[in-house]
Parts: sequence; structure tokens; C-alpha cells
Amino acid sequence: MSDSPIPALSTWVEVPKTSDFTIHNLPFGIFKNKKLSPRVGMAIGDKIVDLSVLDQEGFFANLFLPEGIFLTDSLNELISLGKVQTRKIRERVQNLLLEDNGELRDHSARGKVMVTRREAEMLLPVKIGDYTDFYSSMEHATNVGKMFRDPENALLPNWKHLPVGYHGRASSIVVSGTPIHRPKGQFKSPDMDTPMFGPSRKLDFELEMAFITGKQTRLGDSVTTAEAEEYIFGFVLFNDWSARDIQAWEYAPLGPFLGKSFGSSISPWVVTLEALEPFRTASPAQEPEVLPYLKCEREHSFDINLEVFIQPEGAKASKVCTSNFKHLYWNVAQQLAHHTVNGCNINVGDMMASGTISGTTPNSFGSMLELSWNGSQPVALDGEEKRSFIEDGDTVIIKGFAEKDGVRVGFGEVKGQVLPSKSLL
Repeated sequence: MSDSPIPALSTWVEVPKTSDFTIHNLPFGIFKNKKLSPRVGMAIGDKIVDLSVLDQEGFFANLFLPEGIFLTDSLNELISLGKVQTRKIRERVQNLLLEDNGELRDHSARGKVMVTRREAEMLLPVKIGDYTDFYSSMEHATNVGKMFRDPENALLPNWKHLPVGYHGRASSIVVSGTPIHRPKGQFKSPDMDTPMFGPSRKLDFELEMAFITGKQTRLGDSVTTAEAEEYIFGFVLFNDWSARDIQAWEYAPLGPFLGKSFGSSISPWVVTLEALEPFRTASPAQEPEVLPYLKCEREHSFDINLEVFIQPEGAKASKVCTSNFKHLYWNVAQQLAHHTVNGCNINVGDMMASGTISGTTPNSFGSMLELSWNGSQPVALDGEEKRSFIEDGDTVIIKGFAEKDGVRVGFGEVKGQVLPSKSLL
């Protein structure tokens, strides 16, 4: 991690001490409320900065932005302007919010610019064209290998040579707060002669993060690890819901399908790479040496604390997992370089998830599959309840934040309640 101290910044906006949305953060998102149509905002404390009003009042006059760029229901068009321009927008807003800057603080439009966050509805931040899910945690891959393959040789032979991934379903990615219906499908346990059909009996969460691409490539072109971060706009929290029993039966030979495609949940605020820069840190050492196209000349991981809570209906939430983004064996630059090395083109708004982020200790495992060891060791919640997997009525909440020198840059949360399966009839 960088040893350079983070410059102290103070703002005239009241920001709670535990807020993820400090002046050092300023993530982008899409919001609306009873009076306002969908539009681009930035979070600070308990407020949302309405960028469209700032634009209308002339605060971005020197940036020569396209008309109406902030009055839209996704960030795609804004992101397409390029990182130079989005960086200037973020820096301009940060400057306007500084304690000793009266430009906005004393302006007559301040009341229209600053929207109360609790009165706003957050929408999916980007229109996601394609979604890729990686499998980048060695601890997670090892745990799964021990359970279902060979405890002595848990990792598949290719795992340490390339970032394993698969192309997932983008249409079922939903914003935090959207309920998830328990999926139905086929499953077959070892004690069954033939498969059964019905609601999943092993519904799980997966603790992940995802990055959003901010620059497109042409078919046939590749992105190097050195170039990768120019193509990454920012990050969100990601819960890749999984039906373990359905997945186990359908997995061979082509990989995840119905066990994954029923839903994934993301946090609504996109935290930029610029905000995460002070928390940059090294990835785990890679052995054996990777091929040249996967080598990195700088650090591409970030020290981001991650937590998972399960809240049974009508009860309080219990923390079941504490992990960290820096545990990932394969970093984001390697993921993107591998994704494009064959000439696969990417578009603005594509989403690429990390795969389950597990640490080295049992309380840092990023799924119920690992925490309960496939149901054999139920996890105790606060009170008398236990969980092997997620039950109907349960709400899963994932939180994430980076913290250093008293500065906090967080993601808020991604949450989703599990509802019963819908009937086929």
C-alpha cells in the first residue's frame, strides 16, 4: 500500500463520522425521487449532489459538456466522455464542496443541488451490455476443490496460469434492494437415483466486487495490463447469488447456467479508481511465474474491507463474513488483459466481477458453501437461529469500505431479500 499520507480535506457539507461517502469519495450514481426524473448524482454524507442542476447553473461551464449529459437514466453516456473529462467533473465537484469554497455553499441554487439521499430512489447505475464473472480467489477455489474434487490437489491444473472466468447473464443484474425469488431447476444429490425439479435447496450468496468498463475496444484488439486501468471506470459491490444444487448438477461440461443466471445484485454507487488510489496495495505473490501478457509492472489491487450480514425476516442482522478485496490472486488488470487477449472486444458499461472473495480464515470465507462447508457445519446467527444456506425471507447485506489515515472511502451496501419461488402454474 502507498505510504504517502492522504491530504486532509474538509467540507461544508455535514458528513457523519462513519459515512462511506466522504469528500474523498464522491461516487457516481443514478437517482430519482417524487419530483425529479432519473439523473446523475454524486453522494456525499447524507446528500446527493444533483449534477444536472450544477450544470444548468453554469458550474461546469469551463468543461464544455454535451447538453443534458446529466439528465439520463444511466452513466454510460457520461462514462463515454472518457476519464479525462469524468475526472475533471469529480475534481470540480470536490472543489465546490471544500469548506472554504463559497461558490456553491453561498449560492441561491444550493437547495436544489443538494438532494436528501433518504428521499431518493437509486437506480441501476449503468446499462450493462455484457457481464463476465471471474474465479480469482485462490482460497475460494481451493475450498471448493477440497469439497468436490481432491483435498490434496484442490486447484485445477490451469488455475494458477490464467484468470478463469465465464460469460454470464447481464439482464438479471439488479440494483440493491431488489428482491430475488428463489430459483427453480433440476438438482441431484449423490443419494438420488434420478434428478428432481423444484426450488433450490442450497441458495447462496457470493461476496464479490465488480468493475465497470469505461472505454471500448475494437474486435481483434487486446488490452495490456499496463493499459488496463484506463479502461476501468470504477467499482461496485456485487452479490452473485448462486443455487449450489442446481449448479452442481448442470455444471459439466459447459459451466454455470441456471444456477447463476436468475439474479446478481450490485450496489448503486460507482466508486472511481481515483477515489481508491490511496488504498492501492500489492496482490498475493504468484507462483509459478505468469506468462508475459499477464505480468504487471505496478500494483493493481486495493485494500477494501468487506463484510456480509444475514438478516432473517423480523430479526436483526448477523455478521457472517469479514474479508478483503486484496486477497484476490488475480488482479483486475490481469482479468481485463486475459479477457481481451484473444481479441474479444469490450464496450462502455460492461461489468466484470471478481468471483467470490475468500480469505484464509473460516470467518473470511465469502459464501455459505464455504462458511457451512456445504451444509455440514451450520453457521450460528445472533440468537438461536443457524444457517447452512439462505432461507426464504432472509436478507443478505454486503458492505465494503477502505480506510486509511482517518479517511474512509466506501461503497454503501448491496442488499437483497430472498422471496419464495414463483409457481410454474
